[in-house]
Amino acid sequence: MYEGAVQDLIDELGRLPGVGPKSAQRIAFHLLAEDPEDVKRLVTAITEVKARVQFCTVCGNVAQQELCQVCRDPRRSPTVICVVEEPKDVVAIERTREFRGKYHVLGGAINPIAGVGPDDLRIAQLLSRLADGQVTEVILATDPNVEGEATSTYLARLLVPMGLTVTRLASGLPVGGDLEYADEVTLGRAFEGRRRISA
Repeated sequence: MYEGAVQDLIDELGRLPGVGPKSAQRIAFHLLAEDPEDVKRLVTAITEVKARVQFCTVCGNVAQQELCQVCRDPRRSPTVICVVEEPKDVVAIERTREFRGKYHVLGGAINPIAGVGPDDLRIAQLLSRLADGQVTEVILATDPNVEGEATSTYLARLLVPMGLTVTRLASGLPVGGDLEYADEVTLGRAFEGRRRISA
């Protein structure tokens, strides 16, 4: 245990995902040793992102305006929606340059152990986007892990009876992995080989 401000910083850093106690301590002491101007830039960047970044009112992606860059792009096809768990997954798919439709960010995955159910996700917003009949295909691009598969299965049961083409990303992605860590080639192949889901 350290005194006052140092321990407070370590505790706050330790609350970040993927940062354990040792990493939090290492980062805290790195910041203490850094030039004050470098630390000020970091503080400004964090403050700015909290003040200026919001979630797109249509798809749930991160945006600095009411609509994200993808939703504002008139060249994107409005007939295909790719459903992902988090905004970081949008970035991973965009790197492949294989997809030219729109996105829908759920804000997580069904995970009963963590207390996350279908009502905690942006599923109602997805269904309202599909109500006008313009969308013909929904691609389920949730992570290939237990939670992602449960979410995909749940969504397929809702969407297939609506007469939509419902597809899931094909093999090529490791089971238990996250889209964020897949390389462009693997993710691109998975996108090209997606398969239709039937009830």
